[in-house]
Amino acid sequence: MTDNALPPPVWVDQPETLHRMVNDLLKFSHVAVDTESNSLFAYREQVCLIQFSTPSVDYLVDPLALADLSALAPLFASREIEKIFHAAEYDLICLKRDFSFEFHQIFDTMQAARILGRKKIGLGDILEEEFGIKLEKRYQRANWGERPLSPAMLSYARLDTHYLIQLRNRLAEELEKRRLMLLAQEDFDYLARNAAPNPEPQPLNAWRIGSGKDLTPQQHAILQALIEYRDQQARLANLPPFKILPNEVLIRLSETAPQSTEELFHLQLLSPVQWRRHAAGVIQAIRSGLHTSPPPRNSNHRPDEHILERMELLKEWRKKTARQMGVESDVILPRSALEKIAFASPTCRADLDILMKDFPWRREKFGNQIWKILQKGN
Repeated sequence: MTDNALPPPVWVDQPETLHRMVNDLLKFSHVAVDTESNSLFAYREQVCLIQFSTPSVDYLVDPLALADLSALAPLFASREIEKIFHAAEYDLICLKRDFSFEFHQIFDTMQAARILGRKKIGLGDILEEEFGIKLEKRYQRANWGERPLSPAMLSYARLDTHYLIQLRNRLAEELEKRRLMLLAQEDFDYLARNAAPNPEPQPLNAWRIGSGKDLTPQQHAILQALIEYRDQQARLANLPPFKILPNEVLIRLSETAPQSTEELFHLQLLSPVQWRRHAAGVIQAIRSGLHTSPPPRNSNHRPDEHILERMELLKEWRKKTARQMGVESDVILPRSALEKIAFASPTCRADLDILMKDFPWRREKFGNQIWKILQKGN
């Protein structure tokens, strides 16, 4: 990968530079966007870099240096300026979570590629195929929260958006030729509206981590105490919990329940660093778990047989239709829509149309087929 032939990107870490950048971006009808976060290096991930590209300039925005990014809100909310992402859902979730931005008028090059039936849909694969550009994939897992960022990381970051406008134009032309642009726009609009962060972190529960393991209730109680200890240590160290102790180790500790640091040492489950930092805390957590009740089990209500039958009929139709169109099944009907229809069991075509209001192209194209399938399942 090289960007030696390109002018250097503009680094934005001051309010004045941010406002100049926004004024420039607002002049264009298409702006490429990407983000980099630190999910592998922090207890709570955050957006650490936002990249923008126009046909003439690449910008790298440093959210860690800027206390207020509200100047970007009009750009993201604009219905006149198309924001081009690759694999938009994660970027939208992160930007909404950290900055409460609202989005309109997006284009997702990965979803466009999926609708066109492409087999390789990663940005690196597509850029190599379309432009002969090779991305260093190792930087996908880099620590984007560190400063300063290395020249190689800056180069990688700017290339993530530099070619997106050209790629968008090629994919859009193909979508138009194949009369699939309305389907693509349907998915882009749905993503912009519905990609949302979880409102609250999921509560810690040993049954979720120990799912599929043959643990006794008491072992689940020990596992609960261990994951609570791990979470506390992860918060203090500002690290993802798996970097404190992985799930596999916690499960094994729950099964063996060593009663002393000596017993723990002989199990050889902890690395030397983990041993020095966590041996005493692990033993204390195990002892606590031995004297507490297991956490309540999550209740997963199995849908009734009629719902399951409708789901299977819809899935079979979807799979067959996807083969005919040369795409993945969820391009034909997203899982959320399929389940919504199966659970609701509409009693007339008008009810089905209401259920599919977010998917007008699919409603027009497949509504009659779906209605016939539902009549078979009722």
